[in-house]
Amino acid sequence: MDIGDEDEDIYDMFEGDLRDHPDMHENLKSDVDKPLVTDMFPEGNVLPRRNYEAKQMLSSIGLTHEKIHTCKNDCILFRGEYAHLNECPKCNTPRYKKDNSAAKVMWYFPLIPRLLRLFSSAEDAKLLTWHSDERIKDEMFRHPADSPHWKTIDFKHPQFRVESRNLRLVLSSDGMNPHVVQSTSHSTWPVVLMIYNLPP
Repeated sequence: MDIGDEDEDIYDMFEGDLRDHPDMHENLKSDVDKPLVTDMFPEGNVLPRRNYEAKQMLSSIGLTHEKIHTCKNDCILFRGEYAHLNECPKCNTPRYKKDNSAAKVMWYFPLIPRLLRLFSSAEDAKLLTWHSDERIKDEMFRHPADSPHWKTIDFKHPQFRVESRNLRLVLSSDGMNPHVVQSTSHSTWPVVLMIYNLPP
């Protein structure tokens, strides 16, 4: 498989799945010959045709990402006080492979610009205060705002409760293992950040 430098990190991420599921590899090979998604839409559609164009569009509205080198064994991030190091200070694993590419890279999507964009539309901003302004309050459990946990946070942090635009977030992950005991050779941990303020 011929891959470029930018795609190498993505390929490494799926390498274990490809090894464990040979049918996936065949499906990916057959997908190469299929038309791009934009070709399936009517003439005159404005979807980006190339990955570069999509990145430029996201960058123009402040939704960029940052690639951060990490220890191959997940000990540290090579940033801040560790940014200048070429090996992990905890386990002495090299930061780079023999071809000078990073051994492992984490993609960081800054949260604050994404949260700010939620309030850029009046319609979306109204939905974010729905739990306070429009929710039925009748002691029935219809929304997370009716839960004892929500009420406990309100009680413990009254200054947070006063502003209904304050966002209440929950982090949901699939496959995350804090004890580094994994049954596979790679670590792909889909993480979803959900906003509890929104209507059901």
